[in-house]
Amino acid sequence: MTISLRPPAAAPTAPARPVSVTVHGRIVTDPYAWLKAPNWRDVLKDPDTLPAEIRAYLEQENAYAEAALADTAPLRETLVAEMRGRIREDDGSVPETDGPFAYYTRYREGGQHPLVCRRPADTVPAGEIGDLAGDLAGDLGAAGEAILIDGDREGEGLAFFSLADAAHSDDHALVAWSADTKGSELYTIRVRDLATGADREDAVVATTGEAVWSRDGRAFWYVAVDANHRPAQVLLHRLGSPQSEDEIVYEESDPGFFVHIDATQSGAFLTITASDHETAEVHLVDRARPNGALRIVAPREPKLIYSVEHRGDELFILTNADGAEDFKIAVAPLEQPGRAAWRDLIPHRPGVMIRFQHVLARHLVRLELENARPRLIVRDALSGAEHAVAFAEEAYSLGLAPGYAFDTDLIRFSYSSMTTPAETYDYDAVTRARSLRKRQDVPSGHDPASYVTRRLFATAPDGETVPISLLHRRDLPLDGTAPLLLYGYGSYGTLMSASFRTNPLSLVDRGFVYAIAHVRGGTEKGWRWYMDGKREKKPNTFSDFVACARALIEARYTGPQRIVGHGGSAGGMLMGAVANLAPELFAGIVADVPFVDVLNTMLDGELPLTPPEWPEWGNPGTDEAAFETILSYSPYDNVAAKRYPAILALGGLTDPRVTYWEPAKWVARLRATMTGGGPVLLRVNMDAGHGGAAGRFDRLEEVGLIYAFALAAAPPAAGPAA
Repeated sequence: MTISLRPPAAAPTAPARPVSVTVHGRIVTDPYAWLKAPNWRDVLKDPDTLPAEIRAYLEQENAYAEAALADTAPLRETLVAEMRGRIREDDGSVPETDGPFAYYTRYREGGQHPLVCRRPADTVPAGEIGDLAGDLAGDLGAAGEAILIDGDREGEGLAFFSLADAAHSDDHALVAWSADTKGSELYTIRVRDLATGADREDAVVATTGEAVWSRDGRAFWYVAVDANHRPAQVLLHRLGSPQSEDEIVYEESDPGFFVHIDATQSGAFLTITASDHETAEVHLVDRARPNGALRIVAPREPKLIYSVEHRGDELFILTNADGAEDFKIAVAPLEQPGRAAWRDLIPHRPGVMIRFQHVLARHLVRLELENARPRLIVRDALSGAEHAVAFAEEAYSLGLAPGYAFDTDLIRFSYSSMTTPAETYDYDAVTRARSLRKRQDVPSGHDPASYVTRRLFATAPDGETVPISLLHRRDLPLDGTAPLLLYGYGSYGTLMSASFRTNPLSLVDRGFVYAIAHVRGGTEKGWRWYMDGKREKKPNTFSDFVACARALIEARYTGPQRIVGHGGSAGGMLMGAVANLAPELFAGIVADVPFVDVLNTMLDGELPLTPPEWPEWGNPGTDEAAFETILSYSPYDNVAAKRYPAILALGGLTDPRVTYWEPAKWVARLRATMTGGGPVLLRVNMDAGHGGAAGRFDRLEEVGLIYAFALAAAPPAAGPAA
């Protein structure tokens, strides 16, 4: 069938009301500043407070986008049905044993939200878990399953519901669980009595959702956010007391630092980490002594990053200290853990990045990355002997699942590739035997032999080689005519893994190539890869992506104006930048919650999370060089009178990370400036935030919209399947 992106009526027009500021002697004019609600803090908490004029404009944009995509409605229904058919609806996780119980999450058939469950540890199957619903839920009387938190029930009747955390106390009597009901990432923590199944009166609001219990189960620590949505305080809540009486354990005064809490794998300590994107400081609290004093590991130093684990009388410190760009592991005595006492255990090796350490009673496990390929290294605590856990595929994804146990020889990891569904293994560090615990089920069927995954390299303008992971059907003619979806991110050191994803198969089975551009700003090639894509070097991220597009055209995987670029958040900024840089390469651009108004956002220290972002992008208000760099690429500020590809911008009204007005302003400026191409569409989810719809099937509706847009913008030779 033929589908169209041509809307039947004129696009909404946002009136220009220019606001100008002078920064470093340069005048910066924002014609659509009025789209930022003056009461934006209230809107995050209550979307109904959005000013009427702005709401009316956003609703016009939503109606226009829906009209423009009307022809795709049947295709979207088909895509959603296909993607849902690849999801095992009663799926769940492999149980994690903690003392007498095994904890896991699962879904019920047709359920949108997870169920947090447990059962007696001795009733968990020892081998592969295949029929999860039968194995785990089955006969509730015999299996002894208890549903601790029913996400479907808690979210019933709510336009948005996201279950964040469910932490059980050491005595297994209570669960501290948290949820967000607005999409604004303001979580309320409640405490459920597992003997009665009822929530206690305790309710702690405006938190990040994290909770760590004291050893005695009479109190828990949590992180509170400030007026600018910054995780700023760690407080101790004692059960039965009002939140107003909670004790401030730690307060971060630097507006550029976030606070995060966790527990060491040993269970002995609460860790409080204050950090920005390039500096960290860790404090410890004895979980058995919640009234005890904080113990600092090492005072913060500019650009010193470290994290801490514990065993016996030692701390294990993963750090970039002493020029260890790709990180090393040091040890220090628990009683005197300062920098002077750090002793290298796993020395730094340039080009081999240590991404994660997992400290057990008798083993140290580290997840390494070299040449964009991950591996596990297991080290015996007594002998120091090491061995690697090996994998054969050309490109794959690997992850560690720490679980609850400390005194164990079992290591749980997950493995997948772009053609291989996810597999969960328990690995015995002593015998080196692998036990397959679960293989991802694709109910509608999946034959890995029908697909090809490759790792290619593009050459950037400065000579760097940029990895590309791609997937296509084995029978696809590689003659330059195939459409291609090119995904990118490239910020914060985030690694884009070459993992198995079921949703893109709906594009690939229709003749698309699906590719991931591992551009600078991530850590696919080590920490240097990240540093070469931030602040003054941020433009490398954009030129890398364009180089990947050109390389895929040259290799005849696709052709000019046959590529649909896709990225979200900072990846949405990447989409806005490449639309300005090389619009002639793209048939379409999907910018999901896109950070496109970079200059104005980084100039406004009152916005949610802006000060913590300055180390990543630079502070244009105080640094003239940073101002000039950001001004040179900020997508909103560089919209030009040229032809643009079709663009779909997605936003969330209660998004505290990339506020709704960023895509709204960008779309308005594009329409007012571009000389041809398009259409340019804006769709704002009025009931959600940064992550979009929270329900697993509701989210498929958004993915279906994106894929239908891609199929309409770059139809395969035979036309999109209905």
